Amino acid sequence: MARDTTDLTPVENRNQLIEWLEDGCKPRQEWRIGTEHEKFGFYTKDYSPVPYEGDNGIRALLEGMQAALNWEPILDEERIIGLVAPDGKGAISLEPGGQFELSGAPLETIHQTCRESNRHLATVKAVAEPLGIAFLGVGASPLWSFEETPKMPKSRYQIMSRYMPKVGTQGLDMMYRTATIQVNLDFESEADMRRKLQVGMKLQPMASALFARSPFTEGRPNGQLSWRSEIWRDTDNERAGFHEFMLEPGFGFEAYVDWALDLPMYFVIRDGKYKDCTHITFRQFMDGALKDEVSDGVPNLGDWNNHLTTLFPDVRLKRYLEMRGADGGPWRDICALPALWIGLLYDKDTLAGAEALTGEWSIDMVRELRDAVPREGLNATIGNRKLNDAAREALALAANGLHARGHQNQEGFDESVFLAPLNETVAIGQTPAEGLLQRYYGPWLGDVRRLFDEYAY
Repeated sequence: MARDTTDLTPVENRNQLIEWLEDGCKPRQEWRIGTEHEKFGFYTKDYSPVPYEGDNGIRALLEGMQAALNWEPILDEERIIGLVAPDGKGAISLEPGGQFELSGAPLETIHQTCRESNRHLATVKAVAEPLGIAFLGVGASPLWSFEETPKMPKSRYQIMSRYMPKVGTQGLDMMYRTATIQVNLDFESEADMRRKLQVGMKLQPMASALFARSPFTEGRPNGQLSWRSEIWRDTDNERAGFHEFMLEPGFGFEAYVDWALDLPMYFVIRDGKYKDCTHITFRQFMDGALKDEVSDGVPNLGDWNNHLTTLFPDVRLKRYLEMRGADGGPWRDICALPALWIGLLYDKDTLAGAEALTGEWSIDMVRELRDAVPREGLNATIGNRKLNDAAREALALAANGLHARGHQNQEGFDESVFLAPLNETVAIGQTPAEGLLQRYYGPWLGDVRRLFDEYAY
């Protein structure tokens, strides 16, 4: 989840919020790639989760990372809960169950984002090993019960934890027991945003299948290939998952703002304190609903930005687009996800090709695909077509888009090299989760702890 921000500019009217999103438009030469990835920390001696406190806890890890990187601490009621790079481009944050997240800097090439991830993982390993901690990249916690899972001392998460059971059955599991890889993309206009978002919405189930890595819960197979994707089907359906209006022909900034305005808020921050605001919508806030509850009673643009971070559609719109469908995974996946989406969406010819690929996919068809993928993976169908076949075509388009970008590394390879794990997946026609299940029933002899031994960073 994004780091909470402060911008004290008062919000005076709805048009100001629309213009705030429009200000995200950038000329093509300024488009960048932002990659985020989460991972589960565990103690190598017994595979137990890592709490916040203690000499070998998450706080000690953050303090060690601060010393190694010389980044600024992010504090919540005097507790360190993250770090931010001195230039503000890049941050380390904690998810509710202690998932350790890097929000990467906006970078020009996927080669750069892979080097960034490598540096981060190397630093994390150097700091964590003396503490007896290692990290696992998967889509959901494979071993620990909810009760065993640590709870991070972040005010935002305390508010969410109280609210989630009121609006869905799986919100707490989403918060505490899932992890993701996410890529953030730019757009040059409202029309360009719409095209990218709608292709992204249609193909997000494909990404969920290609990156499915959450078949285990509490030490056993859970019946899903991506339990994380299944969880999002009933977390808070007003604000999360698949939303039809985002695929309408006239969708734009105005429609998204109106949707966001009428959703309950989570909080506002005043004087460094979080105020629970789950009883009102942002529109009601603008109409004065908090005038007797907070010091000024007037929303500001920081409140608006923070509110947008509490909306969880499969593709999220802020001043950029967030592709949110993938499970957490190993280092190769951290590079493969931006390769997939940059290849499909940043080249005009491949974007047109992706629109053609999905052009006959109706809203109902996409919804049915979204519902089927967590259990069926690449064997799900859309229309009369197997998803694996559509994925093969999408990967070919992505490769063409990355070839066209022409960004080569020192060895002369362009960014399409990062599609290799996805090409392997469609070649064998099974998700990574199915490979994990084969190992579980085979050489692991039903012992999920072997996952930690073999797949830790």
